[in-house]
Amino acid sequence: MACIASPILLELLLFWNNDSFYKGLKAIEKSTSLIIFPLFIIGNYHRVKFLKIAQIYTISTTFIMLCFFIRFNVVYPELMQKYLNGIDLWEMGYQFADSVGIHAPALNMHLAFVSVCALYFVFESFKNHDKIKTKLMNVVVFLSSFFFVLLVNTRMALLNALIGFLIVFFYEIKHRFNPKKVVLTGISIVVLLGGILFLFLQKNPYMKEKYSSVTFAYMDKVGKLDEIDHPEIKVFNSLVTRVSIWKSAWELSLKNLPFGVGASDGKPELFKYYKNTNQQFLAKYEFPTHNQFLDFLLKFGILGPLVVTLYIFTIGYLGYDLKNGIILSFFLIFFTSNLTDDFFLRFDGIAFSGLWSSIFASHWLQQKTILDRDPKVA
Repeated sequence: MACIASPILLELLLFWNNDSFYKGLKAIEKSTSLIIFPLFIIGNYHRVKFLKIAQIYTISTTFIMLCFFIRFNVVYPELMQKYLNGIDLWEMGYQFADSVGIHAPALNMHLAFVSVCALYFVFESFKNHDKIKTKLMNVVVFLSSFFFVLLVNTRMALLNALIGFLIVFFYEIKHRFNPKKVVLTGISIVVLLGGILFLFLQKNPYMKEKYSSVTFAYMDKVGKLDEIDHPEIKVFNSLVTRVSIWKSAWELSLKNLPFGVGASDGKPELFKYYKNTNQQFLAKYEFPTHNQFLDFLLKFGILGPLVVTLYIFTIGYLGYDLKNGIILSFFLIFFTSNLTDDFFLRFDGIAFSGLWSSIFASHWLQQKTILDRDPKVA
């Protein structure tokens, strides 16, 4: 519970460092779920049904996304027609995410985890010899969830989903089926995913460009983005923009050690630094740090990255100790997502991680209780 609550405990410890009392309280208010969720969920850990919650979450989220997709086609038919004709494919995922009301990387972080859970339940249904209807439903949910990952199409989430599939396949399933079934199931999954990916690439050829030349373009312009002609068109989502942001955040953090600039002053001070260093493109669009470790270093100084590491790697420890592919995949998704984004700036990112961390911890406590009562289970 203390590990999950560590970010808000750090904010309370360094509350005196905020320039504004009111803004400091607002920052703490955004993180209160990190106390509420552990208190009520871990406090009643014996009642938490991890796999049932994960399955309901997976099915309901996929169904909700299907409803949003239908709505998108009805409300914005001109956008869908434009994409089908190959026009402005670069903005497709972000337009869809905006129609949902969520930032695209945040939405796809959720969807990557949903897709990994869906694959797990596909294997579970075959392992338990469920009815054909149940097996088919799980396969449809899995393929639909992966389609939505491709639709939103953020690079880190797609990579995380694919690696998560491998973790679930090898970590969770390897010891439950005979080798022949493992190979056949693995080939079937690869063929299905490959088919979806191939069809998507046919309709979205920009995806090849996005994952290669666009991502790594203009790397010689780190910290000098204004020298690029129309940077908002050419490098808005490129790696060079993030590296330029990281460079500025790192330089500003070093100037404010050991305690940082304060929880409420991270973004304003960074935006001010863009202007002071004459980085007009970054100042115009007011980019946040896009790295949670750097964000906490800037806000809280030396203790910041240590607390982020404690918080995230606690999830990794739970997954490793339980040898659970779903939890390990969540750790991978949340860890890597926070290397290229800063989800602790958003209430949904804080609540998402706090909720699942508490559920994972409850499952861990249940398993430890079972082992204490009957060591032979191990």
